[in-house]
Amino acid sequence: MDFWQNTLGAPVKIVAPMVDASELAWRMLSRKYGAQLCYTPMFHSGLFARDPKYRAEALATCPEDTPLIIQFCGNDPEVVLEAALQAQDYFSAIDLNLGCPQAIAKRGRYGAFLQEDWPLLHRMVNLLSTNLKIPVTCKIRRLETIEKTVAYAQMLENAGCKMLTVHGRTRDQKGPLTGLADWSFIKAVKQSVKIPVIANGNIQNLQDLERCLTETGVEGVMTAEGNLYNPAIFLGRNPPSWKMALEYLELTEKFSCPNSYIRGHLFKIFHHVLSLTENNDLRVQLGAANTLEQFKNISNKIKISYEKYHKGLSIWPHSDNYDMTLPPWLCQPYVRNTASASLAVNKRQYEDPEGNPISRKKMKKLRRILRRPEKLDSRPANMEKCCQCQNPLGSKCHYRLCRKCCRDKCFLENLDCEGHRILVRTRREMAKSYALQKLIK
Repeated sequence: MDFWQNTLGAPVKIVAPMVDASELAWRMLSRKYGAQLCYTPMFHSGLFARDPKYRAEALATCPEDTPLIIQFCGNDPEVVLEAALQAQDYFSAIDLNLGCPQAIAKRGRYGAFLQEDWPLLHRMVNLLSTNLKIPVTCKIRRLETIEKTVAYAQMLENAGCKMLTVHGRTRDQKGPLTGLADWSFIKAVKQSVKIPVIANGNIQNLQDLERCLTETGVEGVMTAEGNLYNPAIFLGRNPPSWKMALEYLELTEKFSCPNSYIRGHLFKIFHHVLSLTENNDLRVQLGAANTLEQFKNISNKIKISYEKYHKGLSIWPHSDNYDMTLPPWLCQPYVRNTASASLAVNKRQYEDPEGNPISRKKMKKLRRILRRPEKLDSRPANMEKCCQCQNPLGSKCHYRLCRKCCRDKCFLENLDCEGHRILVRTRREMAKSYALQKLIK
């Protein structure tokens, strides 16, 4: 409890770690509107430990961005420890992601797909707790039964976990099967451990947060989607979407981030207003936008279209046909239909500019072309093929091969290719010369 009280400042309103979404600019916007604790996005411990560029991007923060916890994923205790040792001077704690349910986590064997391997998790948490000068925390999902979930939490506490975030959904509750989080599991965990417990799941507004605190008895409440759709969730406000968007865009000028992050945030902030048929063109424009100026122009177009209705200067003509409590231009939760969560969901249909049905893959390609038309135009119309495969020929390759075939040829025949900058023969000769010099000495 000392860690939660003294180091973190007893935070109650917490922004979840979100891949491609809880970057520095978004954290600073969230803190402005009431967030008391933020997490970095999840970082891969192996990449963090060995890639300086990846590590530098992960360490992006500022003096006002506190308290801040960095989250790692991984399945090798020594590698996770190596990453944590390089990060511990910059953060309040190290969090282990033991709750990610996505397919990439299954392929990489991390996140929620480690929850059956208790010996490995005990070793990992204990190794971090023993060797770090800052606390280690964990984020988990509930298991099939309350009893097993409680035992899981107690195992992590005994291993050295100093704070536990419990998501009230199982590993299988995702996508169309998301459903509702079960707070009774979180309450049971809170009553069975001595460390601080953070609740996660079903937090769409400030009233949900207060109700969760009362029903579970936890120290704090974490939200992800609630924060993405309404950055002012912790103040109980529903501001105009363009206000949040323009404030966020100003922060991205100070704290730069990839355009894909910005586009994703704007789609969430403008979700309800862009879902209106009258704004189909704006939705397409946002999907193709690739500069800060374009993002600002779209935000200002929405402001110009709806500010007069927001201020009461005009009456919105579609108000009788809109079945939501709040008008669509305000930041508000996106609520899924949980009643049909276990039923098959119809896939979204995509169309090209002429209205012909196309696949999702084709639609993504068209959007990429819209964002970077100059990249498509710069490609040669009739590119020559490699002599050994169907890949494009390297324009400066002496052997008239693609890079892969050229690399294989150089390796097998002890050759160099200046065009591809493949220097197999040169490097082998350098290695022999170095070994000979070392032998002579």
